[in-house]
Amino acid sequence: MRIRTASDHALLVEADDLDQAMRLNLAWEGVPGIVERIPGARTVLVRFDPLRVSASDLATALAATPIDTAHLPGTGEVTVPVRYDGEDLAEAASLLGVTAEELVNRHLAAHWRVAFSGFAPGFGYVVSSDPLFEVPRRASPRTRVPAGSVALAGEFTGVYPRESPGGWQLIGRTDAVMWDIDRDPPALLSPGTAVRFERVRDEARLDRTGGAPAPARRAVPQPSPVDAEGTVRGAEAAVEVVRASLQLLVQDAGRSGYAALGVSASGVADRRAMRDANRAVGNTALAAVLESVGGVVLRFRGAGVAAVTGASGALTLEEAGGDVRPVAHGEPFATVDGDELTLAHPERGLRYVIAVRGGVDAVSALGSRAADTLAGLGPLALTAGTVLPIGDAGRYAVDPSVVARELPAPGDLVDLEITLGPRDDWFTTAAVETLTGQEWTVTPRSDRVGIRLQGQVPLERALGGELPSEGAVTGAIQVPPDGQPVLFLPDHPLTGGYPIIGALTDRSLDLAGQLAPGVRLRFTVKESS
Repeated sequence: MRIRTASDHALLVEADDLDQAMRLNLAWEGVPGIVERIPGARTVLVRFDPLRVSASDLATALAATPIDTAHLPGTGEVTVPVRYDGEDLAEAASLLGVTAEELVNRHLAAHWRVAFSGFAPGFGYVVSSDPLFEVPRRASPRTRVPAGSVALAGEFTGVYPRESPGGWQLIGRTDAVMWDIDRDPPALLSPGTAVRFERVRDEARLDRTGGAPAPARRAVPQPSPVDAEGTVRGAEAAVEVVRASLQLLVQDAGRSGYAALGVSASGVADRRAMRDANRAVGNTALAAVLESVGGVVLRFRGAGVAAVTGASGALTLEEAGGDVRPVAHGEPFATVDGDELTLAHPERGLRYVIAVRGGVDAVSALGSRAADTLAGLGPLALTAGTVLPIGDAGRYAVDPSVVARELPAPGDLVDLEITLGPRDDWFTTAAVETLTGQEWTVTPRSDRVGIRLQGQVPLERALGGELPSEGAVTGAIQVPPDGQPVLFLPDHPLTGGYPIIGALTDRSLDLAGQLAPGVRLRFTVKESS
């Protein structure tokens, strides 16, 4: 095996083939210091805790672990009914040198098994016994692939669990529910599961596995606990959204540990801002907060304490009696029933973090209240009229001593520290020099999935072709064919097929979450310790 640096807290281990990658993934269960493992088509991404184990010691331990050559364990069998009417069916058949009907018949006859999960919750990479299926991705990915689309790419079949972008060849569709958080396990196509595809020709419902796709979880607006005079009737404290921002989400530290189901950690984009805000109001460190891109207006129900960190801009509190006063950034302030907090558009930074004493008590999914915008897990983006109850995470005294930060404004230049790899050898020497030698600008086509960057000189590949799907970390710098990098943020897909030239170090991640369109940045390579 070959072990590569994926970041300052992750290693990418290359295996000989898919079978070996699956066995390595199983063999490393329980190795000290490992946080999470993300298997890929020929690799296993190993995330580790640098405070528990060094990269070099972990690499030694991984290389020394014996691999079980016995039969890989299975986890049952499922049948997926498919209508083979995909837009790319004829093209995929042509690429394989067969007719569309032969492709369908061999797809039905092959023995399929889920090798690993990635891209999105419930997206299983299903491999077969038939060597026919080796299909390139589309040259131009679609911006929208409907949920239930059955598709081919490389040696795999996959079923899109929800609407999302994608570059796989679409050969059919199914109504089978790929992901249902109330099911055990939530993923229909979980690793190790044997899969049989069944052809459906008529207009009858395709679904034989649980009905229409499960609706995404969301924060449910609560009934207003006020009487005719507008006073609170002994109700619990809550926060009401009066005017939403461009994106207003519930966030916490995320849901680490579910990579095997295709679920990324997600979580707040600026971890320091969340820690500072929770400390200011006396919450436990991981209490849920609100993350706002742009200005927002919130109304408080009942008495409480709040604080705003992260991005900086004009903050004002209109008291229930009508008086308006400024609010200091980062400092806790008392609220009473009817007070309204207004956050103007940020002057520096991108994302406000708002904490309330007790924490936001939104719907939890897999042990976290974080809204994952790519996976559709956790509460949906909040809209005007949503009322969120406040929890019981206020365990400590308020702390007005939060240290101020200077975040960038559009046009400012910032430095971000990176490690090179794991696929810097897929690029020319000149491209690696360009990565760190020129400035990159944050474009408006950026979100919690990733920051799309624009540079004068695109990054040139040394190797052509496709990279088999492999794991990616938050902060990874992925380079699509146009040579303009995408910097992954918390809601990025777990796996991908474009090469990753480098990744942010852990201490640069929070700053990346605050980069507004127009900010210029420069990458600097972390010196070896």
